[in-house]
Amino acid sequence: MTEPTKTALIVRGGWDGHQPVETSDSVIPFLRESGHAVRIEESPAIYADAGFMATVDLIVQVNTMSTIADNELRGLIEAVKAGTGLAGWHGGIADSYRNSPDYLQLIGGQFAHHAARAPRAELTDEQSDNYVRYTVNIVQEKADHPVVAGISDFELETEQYWVLSDEYNDVLATTTIAARDFDPWNRSFTTPAVWTREWGHGRIFVCTPGHRLEVLDDANVRTIVERGLLWASR
Repeated sequence: MTEPTKTALIVRGGWDGHQPVETSDSVIPFLRESGHAVRIEESPAIYADAGFMATVDLIVQVNTMSTIADNELRGLIEAVKAGTGLAGWHGGIADSYRNSPDYLQLIGGQFAHHAARAPRAELTDEQSDNYVRYTVNIVQEKADHPVVAGISDFELETEQYWVLSDEYNDVLATTTIAARDFDPWNRSFTTPAVWTREWGHGRIFVCTPGHRLEVLDDANVRTIVERGLLWASR
């Protein structure tokens, strides 16, 4: 194992359906092998500790929904601006702290919807109701980016995130959401699936696939996430 030369902070919690403990635990060996000492916190309160945050090279946030206090958010933003990397997958980063527009601006994309696999009358109120088969398309102009280099378009059967985003993101992969007979939208459209973003001196990485551990364990998703963690780390 590589001797630690960097510090990674995992902040996890929120909705248990996204398996914040299991999924974050699964990246700890990789972080340690890549030279990060790992600290785990179960709430964003640590973000308000400016002294500690100044020592953090990478934040891995796995906290769906929940809320964040003003001083915690200020601490997070200041740390990223100063050079701390921020990375995550699925709702742990793209559906966090809905109460804060400043957080949404920092991340650059917010979960809005995941389409159901069938009309409402046929659903069972299980998570699998929102599992659809879809393709993640690598943006060809970004195919040599270190996060996605050598990865071809691939398919998943899981939640397909519809995200609201802006043009400041460097989009590395997209997915196209279909318009079916029972959907209220009337044409298909493309939405970001993997992106990076720079904020001050810090780097931000977001991968929308990763609903549960079995999705994170997909070879393509795991590779993209692991590379994204390293890309974001100071």
